[in-house]
Amino acid sequence: MPDVVLPCLDEAAALPWVLSRMPAGYRAIVADNGSRDGSPAVAAAFGATVVHATPRGFGAAAHAGLAAATADVVCFMDADGSFDPRQLPRVAEPVAAGTHDLLLGRRRPARRGAWPAHGRLGNAVVAWHLRRTTGMLVHDLGPMRAARREALLALGLTDRRFGYPLEMMVRAAAAGWRIGEADVDYAPRPAGGRSKVTGSVRGTLRAVRDMSGVLASRPRPASVRVSRGPAS
Repeated sequence: MPDVVLPCLDEAAALPWVLSRMPAGYRAIVADNGSRDGSPAVAAAFGATVVHATPRGFGAAAHAGLAAATADVVCFMDADGSFDPRQLPRVAEPVAAGTHDLLLGRRRPARRGAWPAHGRLGNAVVAWHLRRTTGMLVHDLGPMRAARREALLALGLTDRRFGYPLEMMVRAAAAGWRIGEADVDYAPRPAGGRSKVTGSVRGTLRAVRDMSGVLASRPRPASVRVSRGPAS
């Protein structure tokens, strides 16, 4: 069954809800990136494997979790409660079945205000650029996603900041991976607080800056194979 990497920075309030809804057989790996609110202890109490990631940065945490994974299929998901872990099979099962190499969860806001306008706009601009330059028929950068562990490691991902998810997509496209999307719900954090990326204009701009660097240095794409995700 899949491993689930959850990059984490001060998510103690959200982790109980997230970890208690993990599907049976899915192993949670909480990659802590220097939390000061007791997140590692909370994660361990709810049965998650905890790894400590340095330096500070989303990509550093995500890659540390990937390095700690042992399952054939690895999922990634934000730890803030904006995604429901019970929907992880939507991205994991097509990869396990061999119909996709990378399956992205396309965010569908579950309630008004779940996805601020500046976050939607930044995401839409990057997705448009990807469609235009790589041929990927994607509409979202898909923070909930799944792929095979060995293949991910072979991509040689180097970004350790907010550009990590985009670098994964760009390198996957260049390698000719079969890439698809499946709808997943996107909701306000159940524990309150703001997303470190879309929760503020500043966070969104930082992410766009990191992603712009990835796009500027992207490898030349191979023949991209894009597949539709499963019906939601």
